[in-house]
Amino acid sequence: MIALSEIVSYTNNLLNIGAFKDYCPNGLQVEGRPQVKRLVSGVTASRRLIEAAMEWRADALLVHHGYFWRGENPSIIGIKRERLKRLLANDISLMAYHLPLDAHPTLGNNAQLAHLLNLNIAGSLEQDLQPAIGLYGRFDEPATVDALQRRLCAVLDREPLHIAGGPATIQTVGWCTGAGQGFIEQAAALKLEAYISGEISEQTVHIAREAGIHYFAAGHHATERYGVKALGEHLARQFGLQHEFIDIDNPA
Repeated sequence: MIALSEIVSYTNNLLNIGAFKDYCPNGLQVEGRPQVKRLVSGVTASRRLIEAAMEWRADALLVHHGYFWRGENPSIIGIKRERLKRLLANDISLMAYHLPLDAHPTLGNNAQLAHLLNLNIAGSLEQDLQPAIGLYGRFDEPATVDALQRRLCAVLDREPLHIAGGPATIQTVGWCTGAGQGFIEQAAALKLEAYISGEISEQTVHIAREAGIHYFAAGHHATERYGVKALGEHLARQFGLQHEFIDIDNPA
């Protein structure tokens, strides 16, 4: 058994949470029992994930998407009440890390996606912003558009939406997991051949076509599975915890 406070302090420092201006609190969002032996990780602190953590007898839940987002209704009613009720009644702590987990250079969502796709990281899409979220890099060998589509499908278990705009083969790529479609303009400015993110907006289609860059929308949930899983595995090794990553599938 490891003190919850020790795990939270270590993770806060590991992800350098003080360096980020985020839309939600990072770190411990709901305090449960003071000692942790069993840790569940997952993408979003939905009711189904909480109930799965309860069944696994978890002491703590680690997620990428937690609660208390800027601009949301702060009242503890409805869906929020039901989620918090289950955490509190079962004395399960909730740890959530949003932008700090996107940005971590090895455990982060973007670093993990690069590893899975065999992309070599070259730099940041946000040249003037640190810590950086979006990244760009290259494959060792050029890939056809169809080959990249198949690779994304195999890695993410999801058929990505492809907007054709670039050349027949792809070697230079930008990417930002989740709702990172807005970085396509930075990717186009760097003359990259393709850009990968989780979501797509109406204007993204026109930008891709007019800027001459391929765009792949591969799913918000699908592209952000791997950072929280890697972080959970890291904490399990660091503290000798029992850990289980539970994927509550989400087609978005």
